[in-house]
Amino acid sequence: MSNISWRQFDFWLLGAVAVLTIFGVAMIRSAIAGNIELIEGNTVLKQFIFATAGFVVMIITATIDYRYWSSLSKFFFVGITALLAILFFVGGTLFGSARWFQVGPILVQPSELAKIVMILVLANFFTQNIHEIYRPITIVKSLALTMGVVSWILLQPDLSTSIVILVIWFALLWASGLELKHLLITAGGGTLALGVGLPLLLLSYDPTNTEALIKPYQIERIINFLFPNPEARHGANYNVEQAQISVGSGGWLGQGYGGGSQVQLRFLKVRHSDFIFSALSEEFGFVGALLVLGLLIFIILRCLRAARLSRDTFGALIAYGVATLITFQATVNIGMNLNLLPVTGLTLPFVSYGGSSLLSLFLGIGLVESVLLRHQDLEF
Repeated sequence: MSNISWRQFDFWLLGAVAVLTIFGVAMIRSAIAGNIELIEGNTVLKQFIFATAGFVVMIITATIDYRYWSSLSKFFFVGITALLAILFFVGGTLFGSARWFQVGPILVQPSELAKIVMILVLANFFTQNIHEIYRPITIVKSLALTMGVVSWILLQPDLSTSIVILVIWFALLWASGLELKHLLITAGGGTLALGVGLPLLLLSYDPTNTEALIKPYQIERIINFLFPNPEARHGANYNVEQAQISVGSGGWLGQGYGGGSQVQLRFLKVRHSDFIFSALSEEFGFVGALLVLGLLIFIILRCLRAARLSRDTFGALIAYGVATLITFQATVNIGMNLNLLPVTGLTLPFVSYGGSSLLSLFLGIGLVESVLLRHQDLEF
């Protein structure tokens, strides 16, 4: 372990993460009020335990030189791929799901850890190939590396997490110095594939085909977003409508903690995870939602600051990757709550319920702090 100066530790970043996490635990407590199943399942206690463990993980990760992870990234890649493969083959039989391992009362989701692993793997790959980033073969290799993990996550099925990892790949590709023309070609290829694939996907929709790679409920979410049914009384479209009502009923200052009618009367579904932004908007209003958004933006900017101050490319790409992860998840979750994007299972960083997601985010923040602790010049 190299010598470090704790004066370079970003306490502003730590403070913002702590405030947002504590607020998230409190908001989950309010959101599950009246839901006996979630209360008896110790939902709030579990989130608090994961938050406490997350802070410990963050500090431990910060004390370890981030450059050590460069040589270990290949082992991490093999490990997470093997874990996802095992989960796919035995998850449904032994654990009742192809997404989680059940450890006692706790569900562990390896795909959340895969986000951080792929940040390390791709950061190491692009660092080693930084002078050949413009070569098509380098781009193809990096995409193949990414798909090696994404393919197993798609089989769970977990489309939203797969998209997150692909976004991280694209962001790190750009941050590595890919020329604009090559970047536009890559983006154009992805847009063309989406433009051709989405109509074909919708035309091939079969609600009885549960063996398809893209499951019927995932296609239904896209259809509900593109062609909403205002008379729906259940499903994703209904949930989004209730989310919009919750946001609108909050007004400027909200109805008060524990006082939101949509939340407390349980009109708003999945309000402790997917739609927690709508829940907090109802209880704390536009001002409260703006403060939460401001804290998220502040955390992202501090991660980007770490990337700028990093002494090497590997550290900079790690910080960029974590910033991308938080930015994309926050954007999609809030966009989903406001009916600007289709419904997904992505959490609102540090606020939504989800132990594996929270731990992976703290691990990412720990890596960012590790980059800052090993920056030679002290900067405020």
